[in-house]
Amino acid sequence: MTAPAPSPRPQRSRLERLAEALLEGLIRLSGVSAIVFVLAIFFFVFREAAPVVFSRNFDLWKFLFSIEWYPTSASNVRYGTFALTVGSFAVTALAMAIAVPFGLGAAIYLSEFCGRRLRETLKIVIELLSAIPSVVWGFIALTVTSKLVVDATGAAVGVNVLNGGVVLALMSVPIIVSIGEDALKAVPDSYREAALALGATRWQVVYRVLLPAARNGLLAAVLLGVGRAVGETMAVLMATGHAVHIPGSLLDSVRTLTANIAAELGEAPVGSDHYRVLFLTGVLLFCITFAVNIIADLAIRGVRRRG
Repeated sequence: MTAPAPSPRPQRSRLERLAEALLEGLIRLSGVSAIVFVLAIFFFVFREAAPVVFSRNFDLWKFLFSIEWYPTSASNVRYGTFALTVGSFAVTALAMAIAVPFGLGAAIYLSEFCGRRLRETLKIVIELLSAIPSVVWGFIALTVTSKLVVDATGAAVGVNVLNGGVVLALMSVPIIVSIGEDALKAVPDSYREAALALGATRWQVVYRVLLPAARNGLLAAVLLGVGRAVGETMAVLMATGHAVHIPGSLLDSVRTLTANIAAELGEAPVGSDHYRVLFLTGVLLFCITFAVNIIADLAIRGVRRRG
């Protein structure tokens, strides 16, 4: 006895096919537009900086590796950004050293150990922290945490690398917590149940099962926190002292690339060398963030291969 032939699949109407094609085109356009916008931003910034880059009097080596920043000198103008770059990395590194352990620890607590009612309350508080404007964080750094730094360390001034790192850590923690918790929640419950059935404790489940399974998402959370810290402007402008020199300790004042652009762009005459060098500083910052993203992408791919 032969099996009955399967019924033919219903044909989609022309309107359904058209709607599907439009939706697919919209999705493709959205993906391509992100790349176009990034390239357009880079083109705009580089266009403003190009005249000074290709001028005879400009030395790109000194721009990148000199620590002397005197853009308004009457006799010897110097545009060295090395101290600004080091200041940016110093504040960001300290912020991540503080934010990553606290952020991932809070994400693990919310995901695995916190009660439902308390979890919802803490998530609301974390979302409120992420909604605070950066200028408000700057006021907090200037009036609150700077005094705490002076009282705790005996520093001459409270606006320094330590103060900026603490404030940037507070600003980065909500992002790390939110993305990290989502990554841990995405791990299937069957992983937890299997580990508990084998006799693992809750901490062993976290360390041996959840962290390896969610490592890609956790790494993405950390990198988003790094991006938040690198690109921050107003808070570090008000929290770090705005001094152009390479820091020798956490209690030294520094100036970052973003803060330097924000502080001087409004005073630089449009079309002047100073104006265009500030745009070139923006190109440098763009390249640094691009390099960080490339390294992060390579790191995530390496983690996936080992997994």
